Amino acid sequence: MESYHIRGGNPISGEYKVNGAKNAALPILAASIVTNDENLFTGCPRISDAAIMGEILRSLGCRTEENGGCVLVDTAGLIEYEVPSALMEKMRSSIFLVGPLLTRCGKAVISQPGGCAIGKRPIDIHIKALSQLGVSMKEDGQKLEFTGNQMTGTNIILDFPSVGATENVILAALGAKGETVIHNSAREPEIMDLQTYLNGCGAQIKGAGTSQITIKGGLPLHGSQHSIMGDRIEAGTFLMAAAGTGGELLVKGIESGALRSLVKYLKHAGCKVRREPHEIWLKGPERLCGVGKVQTGPYPDFATDLQPQFTTIMTAAEGKSRIIETIFENRFKYTQQLIKMGADIEILQRVAIIEGVEFLEGSCVAAEDLRGGAALVLAGLMAQGETIVQNVHYIERGYCDLHGELKKLGGDIGKHYEKT
Repeated sequence: MESYHIRGGNPISGEYKVNGAKNAALPILAASIVTNDENLFTGCPRISDAAIMGEILRSLGCRTEENGGCVLVDTAGLIEYEVPSALMEKMRSSIFLVGPLLTRCGKAVISQPGGCAIGKRPIDIHIKALSQLGVSMKEDGQKLEFTGNQMTGTNIILDFPSVGATENVILAALGAKGETVIHNSAREPEIMDLQTYLNGCGAQIKGAGTSQITIKGGLPLHGSQHSIMGDRIEAGTFLMAAAGTGGELLVKGIESGALRSLVKYLKHAGCKVRREPHEIWLKGPERLCGVGKVQTGPYPDFATDLQPQFTTIMTAAEGKSRIIETIFENRFKYTQQLIKMGADIEILQRVAIIEGVEFLEGSCVAAEDLRGGAALVLAGLMAQGETIVQNVHYIERGYCDLHGELKKLGGDIGKHYEKT
């Protein structure tokens, strides 16, 4: 079992360049299936979820090579359309394979996807949208079998602007006859990155970043070289680490406009923030102040993936804060661990009411999901005394060498390997 041992009190300060975005890399790696060709991806994050996606691609007959942050994916040898259940269960993002497999093979077989247990995250929205392209789905035990040999472009209205469903429909629509228009599509920057990659492969897609995306299907596609966008969630996590510890940090390598909502609330909390096109500078105050109400929502609203970290830095802020989670119903599980550290938090269904305390106290806590685990690391950096964060494999699904990077920025943090 691996854990992080953290001694709090040191400000997180310096300069940090973010890695490629997890939420862009995973669907783009899956999308390479549609090209039947070699693709070279630079800036690919070295995280466990990306490694699992590589395993899945190899299990389907593709060839992958990794050298640092560069990943070569050759999908010409693809011979399978069934994703092994053992790999599917490890990662929620494996659902992204349905769309490209339908385009390439006309079929896709998956089991129920895994990932972090932060809410129901039903795939019904994927199934309903794909059915409008002419895709049929049959359940066989835990397996879901999709067939789409004669997909036809159409107008699709999503019930909710789901990122995963938007990306899956884009990838399936590439294999449909005619034009597909997605209405109420998700607007996240990562979808724009997917569009950039696919258009570089010969696709004709427009509208990513808006609530209406148009895809022209049936075009010949080829491989390409693509640089994965910087990770806005990682950037936000490091900015909040600096804010919560009174540090001064310059974060580089991101589209700073993607963090407008976070920056607004960090300023309300007393931070000095300067935003340039591809970097953000922050200086945290001696003590943060409560911000009143923050509500998560689809982009460009406050990101649910940044909610646990923001809630954490509010636990030691002066005054009261109220955090409303509208996306995932179980996203506040991590707060029980913060309460062990002395946080004053009351959970009322999807609302966290926080009364800031003077300081958190070090404790032994356990991560239960990716972003909640990152929040516990921030709590340890802020706390008095030593904090041990267990189950760090959850954190390493989405952060590359988090403990090492924080140590470079002044954090007293190390990784321990313990026999079970």
